[in-house]
Amino acid sequence: MRTTRLQAKWHTVSEVAEMLGFGLSKTKMLVASGQIRSLKDGRNRRVLPEWVDEYVNRRAAEAA
Repeated sequence: MRTTRLQAKWHTVSEVAEMLGFGLSKTKMLVASGQIRSLKDGRNRRVLPEWVDEYVNRRAAEAA
């Protein structure tokens, strides 16, 4: 039997916080303010991996 592992297509806000090393409150603020793009899925917010990359790249460019 072969097992296939799927890659996450999107992340929860708490997963994004962990990825960035931020607290959940700060990450929720970044999402609510639109600094990190997200979409509403039912009652939850979801963030595409490329949106996390956009935020990181934008912050790096601002620091340069």
